[in-house]
Amino acid sequence: MQIIEKKYVNWEKTGFKLQLLRNDNINLRRYVCYTMRYLRGECGDNCDECVYKMDRSISRAELAEVFNVSESVVYNWERGKTPIAIDDLLFYSQIAKVTIEEIVVFD
Repeated sequence: MQIIEKKYVNWEKTGFKLQLLRNDNINLRRYVCYTMRYLRGECGDNCDECVYKMDRSISRAELAEVFNVSESVVYNWERGKTPIAIDDLLFYSQIAKVTIEEIVVFD
């Protein structure tokens, strides 16, 4: 039988990766734009021409709205003070189009 070593998530480093994604991930930007503007009828029909295309950074407030949490929750995720729930982490990785392995940092 193979012994499997238990891994521990380094939430501070994982949170830093979440912050990097929020600040520079065009897929996340497009998703936020789509859910916050296009679905509300605030954009035209072509999301590729959207003004948000040029800006890859989104605010904590925008991300908080997508996740239906407060801005302070997103802040705590990014600082490693509060672990992000697994379902939120999966959703985050899906909309940013990255794997969980690219986000989570183990000690």
